Amino acid sequence: MQNEDGQITELYIPRKCSATNRLITAKDHASVQINIGHLDESGVYNGHFTTFALCGYTRAQGDADSGLDRLWQKKKTEIKQ
Repeated sequence: MQNEDGQITELYIPRKCSATNRLITAKDHASVQINIGHLDESGVYNGHFTTFALCGYTRAQGDADSGLDRLWQKKKTEIKQ
């Protein structure tokens, strides 16, 4: 919910799984959020990163590794890395 100024007034905004678009609830204690750092052309971290969230269901099914790889390959072409 937003006010007239466009500021978010909600107290809790649930995250969504980057691989499956499932909601990550407050009780999903198996979920993880991973930041992958961006590198410059010489291979040095430049201070930027991309965040991916994975729900516990995806991790329990064993699809987290392939889902993260698929997401990163797609994002890598967007940021030209």
